[in-house]
Amino acid sequence: MSEKVRVRFAPSPTGPLHIGGVRTALFNYLFAKQSGGQFILRIEDTDQSRYVEGAENYIVETLNWLNIPFDEGIGKEGNYGPYRQSERKNMYRQFAEQLIKTGNAYYAFDNAEELAFHRKNHEEKGKTFIYNWHNRLKLTNSISLPKEEVDKRITNGDDYVIRFKMYHLDEGSDKEITTKDLIRGNVSFKKALLDDKVLFKSDGMPTYHLANIVDDHFMKISHVIRGEEWLPSVPLHIELYKSLGWEIPKFAHLPLIMKPTGKGKLSKRDGDKMGFPVFPIQWNTKDGDVFAGYREDGYFPETVINMLALLGWNPGTEQEIFSLDELTKSFDLKRVNKGGARFDPEKTKWFQHHYLQTKNDAALTSLFSKLLVQKGIKNDKHLSQIIKLLKERSSFITDFWEQGSFFFEAPKSYNEKAAKKAFKEKTPQLLSKALSLLEECDDFSSENLTEKIKGWITENEIGFGNVMMPLRLALVGKMRGPDVFKIAAILGKKEVSSRITSLIAFLS
Repeated sequence: MSEKVRVRFAPSPTGPLHIGGVRTALFNYLFAKQSGGQFILRIEDTDQSRYVEGAENYIVETLNWLNIPFDEGIGKEGNYGPYRQSERKNMYRQFAEQLIKTGNAYYAFDNAEELAFHRKNHEEKGKTFIYNWHNRLKLTNSISLPKEEVDKRITNGDDYVIRFKMYHLDEGSDKEITTKDLIRGNVSFKKALLDDKVLFKSDGMPTYHLANIVDDHFMKISHVIRGEEWLPSVPLHIELYKSLGWEIPKFAHLPLIMKPTGKGKLSKRDGDKMGFPVFPIQWNTKDGDVFAGYREDGYFPETVINMLALLGWNPGTEQEIFSLDELTKSFDLKRVNKGGARFDPEKTKWFQHHYLQTKNDAALTSLFSKLLVQKGIKNDKHLSQIIKLLKERSSFITDFWEQGSFFFEAPKSYNEKAAKKAFKEKTPQLLSKALSLLEECDDFSSENLTEKIKGWITENEIGFGNVMMPLRLALVGKMRGPDVFKIAAILGKKEVSSRITSLIAFLS
């Protein structure tokens, strides 16, 4: 194994990538970049029955959108490819056979019906069926059968799997497999309690366990950083490395991402139930179902990266806002928590609000103009001014439309509750006078309009609410939005006159 840091993200293309998987990719990326190492993408598609078309492209698109691209992988061939397990399948069998020759694996001929019988039999006795040293000699395999019969079955083409012999009968029952996890410290497993996992299936494909070990060895992976759900696989993987005479990489198992309630692992179904995305980008199924993604919901890549980084990792300081460069410098596996990290959708929105505030107006103008085009509205020369007015209260580009659609469309109705409060007997007369004053203004700046109208109100002791509330309703249709004279200045004299005239007609 090379001394250089080489880590891999190895998802299965069985559907959209859950944000838990994205966090695994991010932590691998940060660890590699901090060490000047390499981040590899490997597609683990040995289970062809679960392969979903489009999933592989989805994974690559996600990493690119988040600005955490891989150094080696699909389309970026390095010296250790191919990077799809299905394209490497011819190399796995030799290592399964090697393990048989060294007595560390064996052929098992038990069919599905036989195994189902044993499971049921154990269940009826209140036990759990485990295929291991307790019952190998009672089952149908190359340990219990004479060599002649084993050879005959193989020659006849009988179906079989290859199982790893986890525990040898000459070992003590207290024999433990111990390793140091970079996050959890020393972890130990009693060897006698483990089962004999299948390494090679009857369809001629390796299981995850064998393919994973072989690929990590030949791709010179130095550190295996993966989710907590793979922790029970550690003893098997360690024993496989030892049995094949290979150096064992360092392991680090990341904590689970929990539901917002803190109870249970965040699942792919929780997003729809609780109203937030659990996928990085939108996923469309063949059946026409659409699953929301952070990208399509308007979140910035920086938001998602910052949110995921703090799910299970903390910098040891009060800092919460991190750019990708800052994360790369600060990230440390020693500061990853062992316990599950509770997902907080509101915190994600808080990050999103921060990153929108930090974007320059030119970038926001470009993004907002694309949204307006989708709505059939031509670009407006005042877009940057509108964004300045709305930015502070916005978190998403869509908020600019939700808060400021009146800049582009005149009100078609007036908020009923506000109208009851604002519209009085003298309102048409007051609006007509305000309209005359506004039409006299050659300087239609917000400062001049403010001075003109407020001066008139004060001088005539009219009461600000009697004029300002109807005026806002005329321009906006609701009692919301920024300073009414700033709105008027952006709309321009012609549009302001048209909207006030429409309200006067409505009141008449």
